[in-house]
Amino acid sequence: MAEQKSIFSLQFCLLCLSSLLFFSSFNMIVPDLYDYLTSLGGGELKGLVISLFTVTAGLSRPFSGKLSDTIGRIPVMIFGAGVCFVVGFLYPMLGTVWAFLLLRFLHGFSTGFKPTGTAAYLADIVPRHRRGEAMGYSGLFGSLGMAAGPSFGPMITEQFGLDAMFYSSSALAILSVLILAGMKETLPNKQKFSLELLKINKSDIFEPRVINPSILFLLTSFSFGAALTLMPDLTISIGFDQGNKGIFFTIFVFSSLLIRILAGKASDKYGRVIVLKWAALAIVVADLMVAFTHTEFMLIASSIAFGIAVGLNTPTIYAWTIDLSHDEKRGKGLATMYIALEIGIGLGAFSAGFIYANEIENLRNAFIVSAILSFLGFLFLNFGLNWGNKLFKVQD
Repeated sequence: MAEQKSIFSLQFCLLCLSSLLFFSSFNMIVPDLYDYLTSLGGGELKGLVISLFTVTAGLSRPFSGKLSDTIGRIPVMIFGAGVCFVVGFLYPMLGTVWAFLLLRFLHGFSTGFKPTGTAAYLADIVPRHRRGEAMGYSGLFGSLGMAAGPSFGPMITEQFGLDAMFYSSSALAILSVLILAGMKETLPNKQKFSLELLKINKSDIFEPRVINPSILFLLTSFSFGAALTLMPDLTISIGFDQGNKGIFFTIFVFSSLLIRILAGKASDKYGRVIVLKWAALAIVVADLMVAFTHTEFMLIASSIAFGIAVGLNTPTIYAWTIDLSHDEKRGKGLATMYIALEIGIGLGAFSAGFIYANEIENLRNAFIVSAILSFLGFLFLNFGLNWGNKLFKVQD
C-alpha cells in the first residue's frame, strides 16, 4: 500500500465521499440547535450544545483508538456514522431540555469514532511522503460537508420544518454507513470484537509520542468551539436573516478548501512545524477580526480569514500526528490528538457561552481570549517542543 504512487485509489475516493456525507449529517443541524434549545426553555444553556457533544467525543476517543487498532478501521467508522443516523431520528421525539442535552451527549460518539477510523484508514492507504497532501484532500471533503450542512440545514427547516431537517441528517448518515460497509479493511491481523476490548487502561488513553501536536491542537481549537457557539448570534445581530445564520460557517469552510491542499503539500515539502507556525498566527488574526466584527462585510472577511487559518492548521496537525505514531499504535495516537481537539473545542464552546451570557457586547471578549490561546500555541511551537518530549520521556 505505502508504495503506490497515486493517492487517488478507489478506497481513498470512497472514504472521502463517506466523510462528505458524515460531516454534512451532523453539521447541518448545528445552526438550528440553539433556537431549538431556546424554544424548549434552555436558552441560557447554549454553551452546552457544543461542549456536551465534544465531552462525549473526547471520552470515547480511547475506545475508538483501541478498537481501530484491534477490530479494524471500518467497524469504528460505521459505528460513528451509525450514531448520527439513530440520534437524528430521536431529536424530534424527545422535546424537553434535559432529553435534548442527553441526545447531544450521545451524539458526540459519532465524532468520537468516525474521524479516528478515517484518519487511521487514510494513513494505511497513502504513501508516507504524501500524507500531508492526502490529509488536505480528505479534509477538503470533510470541509465541504461542514459547509453544505449548515447551509442547507436551515433552508430545510424554513421550508419543511425542524423535524424534516433532523430526518435529512439521518438520511445522509445512513448513506455514509452504506459506503463504508462496501469498503475493504486495511488493518492486518484484526481481532474479533469482545467486551474485553472495552476495558481501557492508562496506556490506552494517552500516546506520549504525539504530545506536541496534541498540545497545539488544544490551544488552537478553542477558537473553533467559540465560533460554533457564538457565530449564529453574531450573524443575526449584525443584520443577516435567520435563513443565513449559518453563513459564517459556509464561507469559512469554502475559504479553507484550497488552502488545505496547499498546506498539506507544503508540510510534506517544508515540514509540519513551519506551516503550523504560520497557521497559529493566522488563527490569532482571524480571532481578532471576529472580535471586532460589527458589519456584514467584516463578518464575511473574518470568516474567510478563519477558514484560511484552520485550513492551514488542521491537515498539518493530522499529518504530524501520524508521522509521530508507531504503525501499530496509529489509532491510539490519533485518538490522543482528537482528545486534545475535543477538549479545546469543548472548553472554547463552554467558556465562550459563559463569557457571552446572551449579551452581544460580551462576544468580543470570548474571541480575544481565543486569540491569546492561539498565540500561546505559536510560542509553544517556537520554544516548547523539547519540553513536551522531555516531560513524557519520548524517544525516537
